[in-house]
Amino acid sequence: MALYMDVHEHVEGLTAEAVADAHRRDLEAQGRHDVNYLKYWFNEAEGKVYCLVEAPSAEAARAVHSEAHGLLADHITEVQEGA
Repeated sequence: MALYMDVHEHVEGLTAEAVADAHRRDLEAQGRHDVNYLKYWFNEAEGKVYCLVEAPSAEAARAVHSEAHGLLADHITEVQEGA
């Protein structure tokens, strides 16, 4: 399974609580797409969110966000883990 980083560039009204809720909803939906959302980071002031996800494809990762809450990433990039 590949590892991806997705980036949400301009999330209106971003708060820590809203990001936590969206992540919880991703976790509820991910099994239906063979996806595993691992971790997220955010910058409240800039409205940016970063999600690390294991998925069979970028499209599968996108499908989870679409089903869970509709907040689609602006970019999804395949990455490799470093030391």
